[in-house]
Amino acid sequence: MVDHSRLGRGLASLMGEVSEESPVAEVSRKPRKAPIENIVANPRNPRRAFTEAELAELTASIKERGIIQPIVVRAVAGSNDKFEIIAGERRWRSAQRAGLHEVPIAIVEATDAQALEFAIIENVQRADLNPIEEAAGYLALMEEFNHGQDDVAQIVGKSRSHVANLLRLLKLSEPVKALVQSGELSAGHARQLVGQPNALEIAKDIILRGLSVRQVEQDMRKDGANQVRDLKNEAKGHTSGAKDADTKALERRLSDTLGLEVTVDHRGEGGTLMIKYKDLDQLDSVLRKLGG
Repeated sequence: MVDHSRLGRGLASLMGEVSEESPVAEVSRKPRKAPIENIVANPRNPRRAFTEAELAELTASIKERGIIQPIVVRAVAGSNDKFEIIAGERRWRSAQRAGLHEVPIAIVEATDAQALEFAIIENVQRADLNPIEEAAGYLALMEEFNHGQDDVAQIVGKSRSHVANLLRLLKLSEPVKALVQSGELSAGHARQLVGQPNALEIAKDIILRGLSVRQVEQDMRKDGANQVRDLKNEAKGHTSGAKDADTKALERRLSDTLGLEVTVDHRGEGGTLMIKYKDLDQLDSVLRKLGG
C-alpha cells in the first residue's frame, strides 16, 4: 500500500532530490545518460495531447542548452537497457526533434500504481493536463488500482469535490469532450452539460455566444423551470395557449350531455378527453350513457 502522505516528497525525489523517506526505491542516485532509442513512453501517461507550439519551443531550448532536468524512468521488465518514462515525456519527444542521441535519465523503482500516480502528480502540478486527461488519469487510479475518490484527492493534492467534478466530465459524449480537450469549452461550462440530451448543441451555442459559466447556469435553471411548468400543465390537462371557440363549445356540449365537467385538450392530430366525476354513482351514470 502506498503512503499517500509521502507522495509529494516522493515526487520531489523523482525530480532529483532523493531522500530516505521516498516511497520509491532509487536505483541510480546520479543521473546517467542513455540512448534515446532505449527509452519508451508510458502507455498509462494521462497526458495525450502535445501541441506543436510547446514542442517546438522546448526543442529550440534543448538545441541551445540541452536537457537540464533528467527524464525520470524505470527499467522495463525483462530488459537490461530499456526504460519506461515516468516523468518527462515532453522532454523526450523534444529531444528526438532536436536530434539528440542520448538523454540524461534518473532511474527509480516504482510499481505500476506509483508510476501512474507520479505521472498524474507531475502533470497536475505543472497544469499540463486538460480536464478530460486529468479525469481519465483519476479514473485509471480508481479502476486499475482500487483507489476511492478520497484516495485520489489525497494523492494529487486536490479536494474531493474537484476530483468528483472532473470525473463527471467523462459522462459527456466524445464530441463534447473534444471541445473541452481543445480548450474551446471550459470544465465549468462542460459540467453544466452532463446529463443534457442536447449537450453538443448547447456547447456550440455557448462557444458561439461566448457565454460565461454563470450565464449557462441561469439558462439551465430557466429551462428547468419551464420544463416543470409544462409538465404541471400537462398533468392538469392544460395547454400553454388559449382554447379556441370550437373546442370550448364542444366541452360545453359534452358537459351538458353527461352532466359532468368535461375538458378537451387538442395536441396535433390527437388529444385528451377528460371527464371529472365526484363519486361512483356519477361514474356508473357516465358508463351507462356511453354504453347506451
